[in-house]
Amino acid sequence: MANFEEKTYISEFNVQPSGSINVRKTTEILKDGEVISQTYWRCVLAPNDPQAAEVLGAEPYYMNLANNAWASLPA
Repeated sequence: MANFEEKTYISEFNVQPSGSINVRKTTEILKDGEVISQTYWRCVLAPNDPQAAEVLGAEPYYMNLANNAWASLPA
């Protein structure tokens, strides 16, 4: 019997000079360890965006990067 698995991860994280962050999440469907399908979801987070925790919450590394980038913006 085939073994199916779904993996979702952040595949793009780009901080713009304005402080906006482009995020792309990739979802892969694997059959017996081989990728058989791949889809993307994209969004742009504004500086201190309240949705950031929801978008990046599963990835504390990226949430820390976002907070550091936003903290370094001029007041």
